[in-house]
Amino acid sequence: MTTADLIAAGGSSRKIGAQVARGDLVRIGYGYYATADLAERMLSLTFGKHFLRAYAVVGALGSGTVASHRTAAHIHGLDLLTEPGTTVTVTRPADHHSHSAKPGVHLYVARLPGGHVFERFALPITTVARTVVDLARTAPFRESVVVADCALHQHLTSKDELRGVLAECPHTRGCRQAAAVVEFADGLAESPLESIARVVFRDCKLPPPSLQVRIVGTQFIGRVDFLWKQYRTIVEVDGVMKYTDPYRARNQLRRDQRLRQAGYEVVHFEWHDIVATPEAVGASIREAFRAGSQRRSAGSAGSAGSAGSVA
Repeated sequence: MTTADLIAAGGSSRKIGAQVARGDLVRIGYGYYATADLAERMLSLTFGKHFLRAYAVVGALGSGTVASHRTAAHIHGLDLLTEPGTTVTVTRPADHHSHSAKPGVHLYVARLPGGHVFERFALPITTVARTVVDLARTAPFRESVVVADCALHQHLTSKDELRGVLAECPHTRGCRQAAAVVEFADGLAESPLESIARVVFRDCKLPPPSLQVRIVGTQFIGRVDFLWKQYRTIVEVDGVMKYTDPYRARNQLRRDQRLRQAGYEVVHFEWHDIVATPEAVGASIREAFRAGSQRRSAGSAGSAGSAGSVA
Protein backbone atom coordinates (compact mmCIF):
# COMPACT_ATOMS: atom_id res chain seq x y z
CA MET A 1 0.00 0.00 0.00
CA THR A 2 1.08 3.57 -0.65
CA THR A 3 0.67 6.54 1.63
CA ALA A 4 -2.06 7.76 -0.74
CA ASP A 5 -3.88 4.41 -0.45
CA LEU A 6 -3.87 4.59 3.34
CA ILE A 7 -5.03 8.22 3.43
CA ALA A 8 -7.81 7.45 0.93
CA ALA A 9 -8.97 4.70 3.29
CA GLY A 10 -9.41 7.24 6.09
CA GLY A 11 -5.89 7.42 7.44
CA SER A 12 -3.55 10.31 8.06
CA SER A 13 0.19 10.76 8.40
CA ARG A 14 -0.21 10.60 12.18
CA LYS A 15 -2.32 7.41 12.05
CA ILE A 16 0.12 5.79 9.62
CA GLY A 17 3.01 6.62 11.95
CA ALA A 18 1.13 5.08 14.88
CA GLN A 19 0.40 1.89 12.91
CA VAL A 20 4.08 1.58 12.03
CA ALA A 21 5.06 2.16 15.68
CA ARG A 22 2.63 -0.58 16.81
CA GLY A 23 3.94 -2.96 14.17
CA ASP A 24 0.63 -3.21 12.29
CA LEU A 25 2.32 -1.76 9.20
CA VAL A 26 5.89 -2.24 7.95
CA ARG A 27 7.52 0.51 5.93
CA ILE A 28 9.19 -1.16 2.94
CA GLY A 29 10.26 1.97 1.08
CA TYR A 30 9.54 5.66 0.80
CA GLY A 31 5.75 5.98 0.71
CA TYR A 32 5.20 2.19 0.59
CA TYR A 33 3.92 -0.10 3.33
CA ALA A 34 2.97 -3.74 3.87
CA THR A 35 0.77 -5.25 6.53
CA ALA A 36 2.71 -6.98 9.29
CA ASP A 37 1.26 -10.35 8.31
CA LEU A 38 2.25 -10.01 4.67
CA ALA A 39 5.71 -8.70 5.57
CA GLU A 40 6.27 -11.62 7.94
CA ARG A 41 5.27 -14.14 5.26
CA MET A 42 7.49 -12.50 2.66
CA LEU A 43 10.46 -12.27 5.01
CA SER A 44 10.24 -16.02 5.59
CA LEU A 45 11.37 -16.45 1.96
CA THR A 46 15.08 -16.28 1.17
CA PHE A 47 14.48 -13.41 -1.24
CA GLY A 48 11.69 -11.78 0.79
CA LYS A 49 13.55 -8.77 2.18
CA HIS A 50 14.96 -7.85 -1.23
CA PHE A 51 11.58 -8.50 -2.86
CA LEU A 52 9.83 -6.00 -0.60
CA ARG A 53 12.52 -3.41 -1.31
CA ALA A 54 12.20 -4.08 -5.06
CA TYR A 55 8.41 -3.76 -4.90
CA ALA A 56 8.69 -0.30 -3.35
CA VAL A 57 11.34 0.82 -5.88
CA VAL A 58 9.37 -0.39 -8.91
CA GLY A 59 6.23 1.29 -7.60
CA ALA A 60 8.04 4.56 -6.97
CA LEU A 61 9.58 4.64 -10.47
CA GLY A 62 6.23 4.17 -12.17
CA SER A 63 4.49 1.66 -14.41
CA GLY A 64 6.67 0.13 -17.11
CA THR A 65 9.58 -0.34 -14.70
CA VAL A 66 10.50 -3.96 -13.90
CA ALA A 67 12.89 -5.70 -11.52
CA SER A 68 15.81 -7.13 -13.50
CA HIS A 69 19.43 -8.31 -13.53
CA ARG A 70 20.76 -9.32 -10.06
CA THR A 71 17.51 -8.39 -8.32
CA ALA A 72 15.53 -10.65 -10.66
CA ALA A 73 18.12 -13.42 -10.44
CA HIS A 74 17.96 -13.36 -6.63
CA ILE A 75 14.17 -13.51 -6.64
CA HIS A 76 14.23 -16.35 -9.20
CA GLY A 77 16.57 -18.31 -6.90
CA LEU A 78 19.53 -18.33 -9.28
CA ASP A 79 23.12 -18.67 -8.03
CA LEU A 80 25.01 -15.38 -7.90
CA LEU A 81 28.66 -14.66 -7.15
CA THR A 82 27.67 -11.11 -6.17
CA GLU A 83 24.49 -10.80 -4.15
CA PRO A 84 22.33 -7.71 -4.81
CA GLY A 85 22.63 -6.51 -1.22
CA THR A 86 20.57 -3.37 -0.68
CA THR A 87 20.81 -2.24 -4.31
CA VAL A 88 17.71 -2.88 -6.39
CA THR A 89 18.27 -3.27 -10.13
CA VAL A 90 15.46 -2.32 -12.50
CA THR A 91 14.93 -1.81 -16.23
CA ARG A 92 12.54 0.46 -18.07
CA PRO A 93 11.99 1.20 -21.78
CA ALA A 94 13.91 4.08 -23.35
CA ASP A 95 10.72 5.93 -24.34
CA HIS A 96 9.07 5.54 -20.95
CA HIS A 97 8.63 8.72 -18.90
CA SER A 98 9.05 8.24 -15.18
CA HIS A 99 11.14 9.47 -12.29
CA SER A 100 14.91 9.22 -12.41
CA ALA A 101 16.65 6.56 -10.36
CA LYS A 102 17.25 7.11 -6.65
CA PRO A 103 20.14 6.12 -4.34
CA GLY A 104 20.28 2.35 -3.89
CA VAL A 105 18.77 1.80 -7.35
CA HIS A 106 20.65 0.60 -10.43
CA LEU A 107 18.64 1.61 -13.48
CA TYR A 108 19.00 0.14 -16.98
CA VAL A 109 17.20 1.49 -20.03
CA ALA A 110 16.38 -1.15 -22.64
CA ARG A 111 13.63 -2.67 -24.77
CA LEU A 112 11.24 -4.91 -22.84
CA PRO A 113 9.19 -7.07 -25.21
CA GLY A 114 6.04 -8.39 -23.57
CA GLY A 115 7.33 -11.96 -23.51
CA HIS A 116 10.32 -10.89 -21.43
CA VAL A 117 8.29 -9.74 -18.42
CA PHE A 118 5.82 -11.36 -16.05
CA GLU A 119 4.61 -10.81 -12.49
CA ARG A 120 5.68 -12.63 -9.37
CA PHE A 121 3.58 -11.80 -6.32
CA ALA A 122 2.39 -8.76 -8.32
CA LEU A 123 5.96 -7.53 -8.88
CA PRO A 124 6.80 -6.94 -12.58
CA ILE A 125 10.03 -8.85 -13.16
CA THR A 126 12.05 -10.07 -16.11
CA THR A 127 11.63 -13.74 -17.03
CA VAL A 128 14.39 -16.18 -16.14
CA ALA A 129 15.61 -16.25 -19.75
CA ARG A 130 15.72 -12.44 -20.03
CA THR A 131 17.40 -12.23 -16.62
CA VAL A 132 20.13 -14.66 -17.70
CA VAL A 133 20.72 -12.76 -20.94
CA ASP A 134 20.74 -9.37 -19.16
CA LEU A 135 23.43 -10.55 -16.75
CA ALA A 136 25.35 -12.22 -19.58
CA ARG A 137 25.49 -8.83 -21.29
CA THR A 138 26.51 -6.80 -18.25
CA ALA A 139 28.29 -9.04 -15.70
CA PRO A 140 31.76 -10.62 -15.95
CA PHE A 141 31.86 -13.81 -18.01
CA ARG A 142 32.51 -16.02 -14.97
CA GLU A 143 29.49 -14.78 -13.03
CA SER A 144 27.32 -14.91 -16.14
CA VAL A 145 28.17 -18.58 -16.64
CA VAL A 146 27.30 -19.34 -13.00
CA VAL A 147 23.85 -17.80 -13.48
CA ALA A 148 23.22 -19.44 -16.87
CA ASP A 149 24.36 -22.89 -15.71
CA CYS A 150 22.11 -22.65 -12.66
CA ALA A 151 19.05 -21.63 -14.71
CA LEU A 152 19.59 -24.52 -17.13
CA HIS A 153 20.32 -27.00 -14.32
CA GLN A 154 17.06 -26.09 -12.56
CA HIS A 155 15.19 -26.36 -15.89
CA LEU A 156 13.97 -22.78 -15.48
CA THR A 157 14.90 -22.00 -19.07
CA SER A 158 16.48 -23.65 -22.12
CA LYS A 159 19.18 -22.86 -24.65
CA ASP A 160 16.52 -22.28 -27.31
CA GLU A 161 14.69 -19.82 -25.07
CA LEU A 162 17.91 -17.96 -24.30
CA ARG A 163 18.77 -17.77 -28.00
CA GLY A 164 15.26 -16.47 -28.65
CA VAL A 165 15.71 -13.62 -26.16
CA LEU A 166 19.02 -12.71 -27.81
CA ALA A 167 17.37 -12.70 -31.24
CA GLU A 168 14.67 -10.31 -30.02
CA CYS A 169 17.22 -7.82 -28.71
CA PRO A 170 19.87 -7.61 -31.45
CA HIS A 171 22.69 -5.06 -31.48
CA THR A 172 22.38 -4.47 -27.73
CA ARG A 173 25.57 -3.59 -25.90
CA GLY A 174 27.21 -6.79 -24.63
CA CYS A 175 25.23 -9.07 -26.95
CA ARG A 176 28.42 -10.73 -28.26
CA GLN A 177 29.48 -11.80 -24.77
CA ALA A 178 25.91 -12.85 -24.00
CA ALA A 179 25.87 -15.11 -27.06
CA ALA A 180 29.18 -16.65 -25.94
CA VAL A 181 27.78 -17.26 -22.44
CA VAL A 182 24.63 -18.91 -23.81
CA GLU A 183 26.60 -21.28 -26.02
CA PHE A 184 29.09 -22.09 -23.23
CA ALA A 185 26.42 -22.66 -20.56
CA ASP A 186 25.81 -26.25 -19.49
CA GLY A 187 22.96 -27.41 -17.26
CA LEU A 188 25.01 -30.42 -16.13
CA ALA A 189 27.09 -28.13 -13.91
CA GLU A 190 25.69 -28.61 -10.41
CA SER A 191 27.26 -25.78 -8.43
CA PRO A 192 28.87 -22.35 -8.83
CA LEU A 193 32.26 -23.98 -8.21
CA GLU A 194 31.75 -26.38 -11.11
CA SER A 195 30.71 -23.47 -13.34
CA ILE A 196 33.76 -21.41 -12.39
CA ALA A 197 35.99 -24.45 -12.91
CA ARG A 198 34.64 -24.81 -16.45
CA VAL A 199 35.60 -21.20 -17.17
CA VAL A 200 39.08 -21.81 -15.73
CA PHE A 201 39.52 -24.88 -17.96
CA ARG A 202 38.52 -22.76 -20.96
CA ASP A 203 40.86 -19.92 -20.00
CA CYS A 204 43.71 -22.42 -19.59
CA LYS A 205 42.96 -23.61 -23.14
CA LEU A 206 42.19 -27.14 -21.99
CA PRO A 207 39.87 -29.25 -24.15
CA PRO A 208 36.29 -29.23 -22.83
CA PRO A 209 35.58 -32.11 -20.42
CA SER A 210 32.49 -34.26 -20.13
CA LEU A 211 30.39 -33.49 -17.04
CA GLN A 212 28.75 -35.78 -14.49
CA VAL A 213 30.04 -39.03 -15.99
CA ARG A 214 29.32 -42.44 -14.48
CA ILE A 215 32.50 -44.52 -14.13
CA VAL A 216 32.15 -48.30 -14.18
CA GLY A 217 34.91 -50.81 -13.49
CA THR A 218 34.01 -54.35 -12.52
CA GLN A 219 31.10 -52.53 -10.86
CA PHE A 220 29.80 -48.97 -10.62
CA ILE A 221 32.45 -46.77 -8.98
CA GLY A 222 30.87 -43.36 -8.98
CA ARG A 223 29.77 -40.25 -10.87
CA VAL A 224 32.56 -37.75 -11.38
CA ASP A 225 32.44 -34.00 -11.94
CA PHE A 226 34.70 -33.83 -15.00
CA LEU A 227 36.24 -36.43 -17.29
CA TRP A 228 38.69 -36.14 -20.14
CA LYS A 229 38.22 -39.62 -21.56
CA GLN A 230 41.05 -39.39 -24.09
CA TYR A 231 43.50 -38.59 -21.27
CA ARG A 232 41.90 -40.91 -18.69
CA THR A 233 41.82 -37.94 -16.32
CA ILE A 234 39.15 -37.13 -13.75
CA VAL A 235 38.83 -33.79 -11.94
CA GLU A 236 36.69 -33.32 -8.87
CA VAL A 237 35.97 -29.89 -7.36
CA ASP A 238 35.19 -30.11 -3.68
CA GLY A 239 33.64 -27.97 -1.01
CA VAL A 240 35.24 -27.73 2.43
CA MET A 241 32.46 -29.91 3.89
CA LYS A 242 33.80 -32.96 2.11
CA TYR A 243 37.04 -32.71 4.06
CA THR A 244 35.64 -31.64 7.43
CA ASP A 245 33.27 -34.63 7.52
CA PRO A 246 35.47 -37.66 8.34
CA TYR A 247 32.94 -40.15 6.92
CA ARG A 248 32.75 -38.36 3.57
CA ALA A 249 36.52 -37.92 3.46
CA ARG A 250 37.12 -41.66 3.99
CA ASN A 251 34.56 -42.54 1.33
CA GLN A 252 36.25 -40.15 -1.08
CA LEU A 253 39.66 -41.74 -0.48
CA ARG A 254 38.24 -45.23 -1.10
CA ARG A 255 36.51 -44.08 -4.28
CA ASP A 256 39.67 -42.40 -5.56
CA GLN A 257 41.57 -45.63 -4.99
CA ARG A 258 39.02 -47.59 -7.05
CA LEU A 259 39.15 -44.99 -9.84
CA ARG A 260 42.95 -45.20 -9.99
CA GLN A 261 42.81 -48.98 -9.99
CA ALA A 262 40.46 -48.68 -12.97
CA GLY A 263 43.15 -46.75 -14.82
CA TYR A 264 42.30 -43.08 -14.21
CA GLU A 265 44.26 -40.11 -12.96
CA VAL A 266 42.25 -38.32 -10.27
CA VAL A 267 42.86 -34.69 -9.31
CA HIS A 268 40.96 -32.69 -6.68
CA PHE A 269 40.65 -28.91 -6.39
CA GLU A 270 39.02 -26.73 -3.74
CA TRP A 271 37.40 -23.31 -4.14
CA HIS A 272 40.65 -21.48 -3.37
CA ASP A 273 42.55 -23.47 -6.00
CA ILE A 274 40.02 -22.69 -8.72
CA VAL A 275 39.54 -19.02 -7.84
CA ALA A 276 43.00 -17.94 -6.65
CA THR A 277 45.46 -20.15 -8.59
CA PRO A 278 43.86 -20.99 -11.96
CA GLU A 279 47.23 -21.32 -13.73
CA ALA A 280 48.35 -23.94 -11.20
CA VAL A 281 45.06 -25.78 -11.78
CA GLY A 282 45.72 -25.87 -15.51
CA ALA A 283 49.29 -27.09 -14.97
CA SER A 284 48.13 -29.87 -12.62
CA ILE A 285 45.54 -31.06 -15.13
CA ARG A 286 48.08 -31.10 -17.96
CA GLU A 287 50.42 -33.17 -15.78
CA ALA A 288 47.54 -35.57 -15.16
CA PHE A 289 46.95 -35.70 -18.93
CA ARG A 290 50.54 -36.83 -19.45
CA ALA A 291 50.27 -39.49 -16.76
CA GLY A 292 46.86 -40.59 -18.04
CA SER A 293 48.15 -40.88 -21.59
CA GLN A 294 51.01 -43.06 -20.34
CA ARG A 295 48.48 -45.24 -18.50
CA ARG A 296 46.46 -45.53 -21.68
CA SER A 297 49.51 -46.45 -23.76
CA ALA A 298 50.58 -49.01 -21.20
CA GLY A 299 47.06 -50.42 -21.10
CA SER A 300 46.98 -50.71 -24.89
CA ALA A 301 50.22 -52.68 -24.70
CA GLY A 302 48.58 -55.05 -22.27
CA SER A 303 50.52 -54.01 -19.19
CA ALA A 304 47.89 -51.90 -17.42
CA GLY A 305 45.32 -54.60 -16.78
CA SER A 306 41.59 -54.11 -17.14
CA ALA A 307 40.54 -50.45 -17.29
CA GLY A 308 37.21 -49.00 -16.27
CA SER A 309 34.56 -47.86 -18.69
CA VAL A 310 32.31 -44.82 -18.72
CA ALA A 311 28.56 -44.62 -18.98
